[in-house]
Amino acid sequence: MSTALAADGPTTADTATPDCIDLGVLPSTLSPGIASRAAIGVVVLATDQTVEHEFRGIIRQPGVAFFEARIPMANEVTPENLMAMKAHLAPTADLILPSIPLSVVAFGCTSASMVIGEEGVFEELRKVRPEAKYTNPVTAALAAFRTLGMRRIAVLTPYSPDINENLRKYFEGRGVGVAAMGTFLRTDDREAARISRESIRDAAIAAGRTPGVDGVFVSCTSLEVAPVVAEVEAVTGKPLLSSNLAMAWHCLRLAGVDDPQPEFGMLYGRGLAG
Repeated sequence: MSTALAADGPTTADTATPDCIDLGVLPSTLSPGIASRAAIGVVVLATDQTVEHEFRGIIRQPGVAFFEARIPMANEVTPENLMAMKAHLAPTADLILPSIPLSVVAFGCTSASMVIGEEGVFEELRKVRPEAKYTNPVTAALAAFRTLGMRRIAVLTPYSPDINENLRKYFEGRGVGVAAMGTFLRTDDREAARISRESIRDAAIAAGRTPGVDGVFVSCTSLEVAPVVAEVEAVTGKPLLSSNLAMAWHCLRLAGVDDPQPEFGMLYGRGLAG
């Protein structure tokens, strides 16, 4: 019986592990790293399906990288849920590459940046990232409007009427007229992220044709706008901006990265206005 077992299976000699050769401590050098030009931190909503995807497409310059952490947020976009994020801003930003300096930190929520207030957002980020510059979709959009000379805009959102009204008042309080506004009325982030490119394209073209508007702003980081920006601008002859397009552009420009990317629209051929 012992002979049969030996024939059917490996012997001890067959399965023996050869001695491991110790190569010792290997010589190595350190490179500047993937963020040698700029390290960008992004605070992303727990419910957001789009902002990281669009940032990966835009922020691909050599030596530039972005890193993110997710902040708690309920699926339903209400003023109460938006304000609740304020307490989590600093702890979440502190999770992004602890002890490694960041060039810029962005908070990826348009509506919450209005509810909390731009300076309120920056105060929280400053607690844990004093070395960085800061932005969010609202701050970035206002910088983009100045850069492109957009004084009267059409705005598209997935928001409820009360949040839309807050957005209109916020922009108009900062000198940007809102000449037209429309909503897809998808207040659940799980649905907002699935609004089709075709729906966004058609609405943006219609909005861009509104008499007297200088361009279109699509508000909400959940909406995928980058794939249609070139087509819409070609049809309307006017800039198309979005929360993600404006914020990614502002992050790059604040970090001193001015590489032109005309495939992402008129804004991406421009530096920051003075």
